[in-house]
Amino acid sequence: MTAKNVPLAGWHNNLEIQNDHAAVVISLDVGPRILSYHTAHGSNVFKNFPDQLGKSGEAEWMIRGGHRLWIAPEQEILSYLPDNDPVKHELLPPNGVRLINDGCNPFHVRKELTVSLAEDSSEVTVQHRAINEGSEPIEIATWGLSVMTPGGMAIIPQPPLGSHPQDLLPNRNIVLWPYTDLSDGRYRIGRHFITLTQGGGHFPTKIGLAHRMKWVAYLTKDALFVKTFDYVEGEKYPDLGCNFETFANHEMLEVESLSPLRALLPGQAVEHTEKWYLLGGISKPHSLHEDELEEWIEPLLAQLGIA
Repeated sequence: MTAKNVPLAGWHNNLEIQNDHAAVVISLDVGPRILSYHTAHGSNVFKNFPDQLGKSGEAEWMIRGGHRLWIAPEQEILSYLPDNDPVKHELLPPNGVRLINDGCNPFHVRKELTVSLAEDSSEVTVQHRAINEGSEPIEIATWGLSVMTPGGMAIIPQPPLGSHPQDLLPNRNIVLWPYTDLSDGRYRIGRHFITLTQGGGHFPTKIGLAHRMKWVAYLTKDALFVKTFDYVEGEKYPDLGCNFETFANHEMLEVESLSPLRALLPGQAVEHTEKWYLLGGISKPHSLHEDELEEWIEPLLAQLGIA
């Protein structure tokens, strides 16, 4: 296990945490922002936007790529507050760091992103936290957005099918945005999975779920990225009840998780945690049809300890 400062993408002030299985690179010049996550010999599963790298101090918010901490529900001002300045950071031995964006903004919301890498696996724990440092209450949720490398496919598990007339009540919901077209060929909505492929369409699309199945995956050309997060029954979530959302356009696909929506008094915080896993050097599924995909992914999830 090592942690060291490394140059990356035009920035010279980045922290790399790595072990024999994986590495994470975190910017200290902007953010909080995780720039890269890859296996020991693999490529970055996150997309970066080359024209925005190595820069800082812009007046407008920049997507840049990687993984970021945002504030939900999405709105033009609060969500898009620029995060283009250096972050404070605190090393958390032996394998972690806390990144702090200090809340010097009109809403006085302080962002903290805590990242740690397990000693003997690819597992990364990412805690997203937002603190109300203002003098008035504010209702917000934390929102973790991973901008995935293009050309892959999101794999979203569905609950097991029930039967009629035994199962009379609904057990899932899909939330649609005004620009979402369910005839879009990038989607496949099946018995076991919803899949969304990046590419093959130049217009944006987005769906959200009250996702109780714990995990979502993204299959790249050379790796399987898996993200886990919780759904808390009885809590109020943003966007008509979403703790998971995915957005795609012609450049990238985002895998997103959200915390419950909380009315924060001054000094109070809201947070949620993701765990990431990465498998490289795996045999690809023979087919992306549902049965073959399920047969392929189940032993990989078991290998990662994900039920």
